[in-house]
Amino acid sequence: MEDFRFRRCFFMILCPLFISVFPFLSAYTFPEKYFINCGSNSSSLFGNRTFVSDKKTAAGETVSDSDPTPESNLSAIYQTARIFKNPSYYELEIDQIGIYVVRLHFYPFSSSQNILSLARFDVAVSKVLVLSNFSVPNKTSVFKEFLVSVKDSKFRVEFNPQESSFAFINAIEMFVAPENFIPGWALSGTGDNVFQVIHRINVGGSVIPPGNDTLMREWVGDDRFLFSKGMAKNVTQYSKKPNYFNGGASEYDAPDYVYQTAKEGSTTGQNRDQRFNVTWSFDVEENVGHFVRLHFCNIISEVENGTEFNVYVNGGLSRLIRLQDYNSSPASPFYFDCEVESDGSGVMNISVGVLGDDLSPAAFLNGVEIMQVIEREGNSGVKRWVFVVISGCLVVVVLAGIVLFCCLKSRRRKPGEGDGGGTEMTSVFCMSPDMNLDLRVPLVEVILATNSFDPKNMIGEGGFGKVYKGTLQNGVKVAVKRSEPGHGQGLQEFHTEIMVLSRIRHRHLVSLIGYCSEQEEMILVYEFMEKGTLRDHLYSFKPQQPGSGRSSGSVSVLSWDQRLEICIGAAKGLHYLHTGLDGPIIHRDIKSANILLDENYVAKVADFGLSRSGPNDFSHISTDVKGSFGYLDPEYFRSLQLTQKSDVYSFGVVLLEALCARPAVNNMLVREEVNLADWGMFWQKKGELDKIIDPLLVGKIDPNSLRKFGETVEKCLQEYGVDRPNMVDVVWDLKYALQLHHSAMRRELQPEDDSRTGYSWQLPPPVFHRFPSHIMPIDRDEECEPLTDSLGNSHSSPSAVFSQLRINDAR
Repeated sequence: MEDFRFRRCFFMILCPLFISVFPFLSAYTFPEKYFINCGSNSSSLFGNRTFVSDKKTAAGETVSDSDPTPESNLSAIYQTARIFKNPSYYELEIDQIGIYVVRLHFYPFSSSQNILSLARFDVAVSKVLVLSNFSVPNKTSVFKEFLVSVKDSKFRVEFNPQESSFAFINAIEMFVAPENFIPGWALSGTGDNVFQVIHRINVGGSVIPPGNDTLMREWVGDDRFLFSKGMAKNVTQYSKKPNYFNGGASEYDAPDYVYQTAKEGSTTGQNRDQRFNVTWSFDVEENVGHFVRLHFCNIISEVENGTEFNVYVNGGLSRLIRLQDYNSSPASPFYFDCEVESDGSGVMNISVGVLGDDLSPAAFLNGVEIMQVIEREGNSGVKRWVFVVISGCLVVVVLAGIVLFCCLKSRRRKPGEGDGGGTEMTSVFCMSPDMNLDLRVPLVEVILATNSFDPKNMIGEGGFGKVYKGTLQNGVKVAVKRSEPGHGQGLQEFHTEIMVLSRIRHRHLVSLIGYCSEQEEMILVYEFMEKGTLRDHLYSFKPQQPGSGRSSGSVSVLSWDQRLEICIGAAKGLHYLHTGLDGPIIHRDIKSANILLDENYVAKVADFGLSRSGPNDFSHISTDVKGSFGYLDPEYFRSLQLTQKSDVYSFGVVLLEALCARPAVNNMLVREEVNLADWGMFWQKKGELDKIIDPLLVGKIDPNSLRKFGETVEKCLQEYGVDRPNMVDVVWDLKYALQLHHSAMRRELQPEDDSRTGYSWQLPPPVFHRFPSHIMPIDRDEECEPLTDSLGNSHSSPSAVFSQLRINDAR
């Protein structure tokens, strides 16, 4: 699946268009099949369902087994099991197409013949692999639930033991769900996606056992998922039956118990009228798609129909909840669906928050369902090609899909395979005609440089894939990025990176040495950056330094001088991208992990896979949201209009990282400190930014330098792009902050100067002429031609201007 750290959220409003659905839902009755007691010769009761023997449904070489010493309170379905020594399956007759609920029950007991906890196996439903190398701890009951679109007359649940192992199953449930149970847009164009239920939460209430649910689902309480328990309170359980209405939710979407409980935002401290966002954090798999359903029911007596509040999914994707858009009666259930891509944190946050104290007395939530989207093999490849098409032209999409299909028909060969041990110099990728073929590097050379991608040479891993250190045959040290299928970024990013880096050469932009596209490999070869990323040096979570007082345990080794120099270098590289070419290039993924340092700590901006080229007049570009959580420009996210000012916002977050030595987002902190941009702006506006700086910098930053730096951060993080500076202004401001710091350091070394002049070194900044915002004079050591303004005039370097500034003389 293509990895977009911020995939656009498709919220579905349950509007009158879907009213016709609900007569079918109200007519739905819970089916009587299939409920299978695996490995048993008789039927067993589980809840209010009767599980029948699997004699007629199991196929292949199988044996049955039973627990010789079952626990007294253990259900009968967990006392027997079907054992598979070889690939086997259950085949079920289907008499109605639609969405089916499939539940697989596992309980690894031990018998004289088998120790089920040793089983290792794969499971596929409807030919979709849903469990890989699966195992269950001893004496632990586990069930896995899936929603599957079934369109054939037969349905298979397949079991494939790992080598020298076996598979087992205790019970299977499979029954048709109500019509339109999952919206069509979530099923993909072919309807082949499978949804695995990860979390099903009764917000504000306790556990709901299957016997109390309309579809025999189990719901758990939400307290252990709350980010800050003090920010929320349970709503007293609503005793009446919810008021189900056409256009809203039905009793099959969630049971009454879910809609009869809720959590609302609480008040804390002295400001009793102030309410805060309520946030829940859920563990999810990294970098995959998820289908999220949020349940709402107004059971809060003081809430009026005019109430509005926001829902946030994964920290940025938002939806306005307007109760007046729904049934005016109290306790009227409805829900929202969205599809969102998880990021690399392994955590998905869901929040509700009021818009303002006067408008909304409370924000609330009744239930949450999170399902991981498992795509049928092959669908992800098609999607991957679809997103290559930047223009969105339907014709191009179709052509890309056709080309991909042809490419995937080629047999994949492992690196180094072939007659005589050589490699086939043929690319299965359809490269753009304007790709720089002079940069192509043979796969065999890449293999030799990295010692066949030896894990010992791996130095990092990112959205594109793993990164290896290597040495080419000419002795040049390189960093090799190798794409992994399904890992994240794909063909579009591969092409973009090559196209951008083949056009540019700048001291503060990482250099592309070459690329390889043989045998379905996507490999990028860069100059090797000896000191790694800026992030590594700020908070790589090394062992805690004694006496540092740092709760995170991170250690920063960069002085304030070094941090300013690094930020200045990165800013120069960004300014060159924005103005130094025929048309601007917008990076779109500026973060500390994408600022690399060479052996002399010279900063270079890297990772151009998400970058976009724009028009010469810097007007906005309409585009899908891409970027990294915590760095994303809020205006870009809201409007989908990308400008170079989006990079400026992200760079403002990087400046705060350099100052505070902490991540842009840290979910382990208290609510108000989670987002670095919000936290930093809070203290900057109070004029107390010094309170949150890296403890290793305390007492080592000139106050004037810190003040200028804080002003620069504040300008970069303005809510609207028009209020943010251009990167040339950022460069000047950072250089000035460095000059103030150097002047103070020189004064400390020469204290007699102060006594002679009688001046304090803490003077207001001198006034000097600014170049036009689209011009950046270049230091003499820059490895590119000087830039000129629109009239062709060149300008002296900033160092020349600063040489005329003498703080002591107050010029």
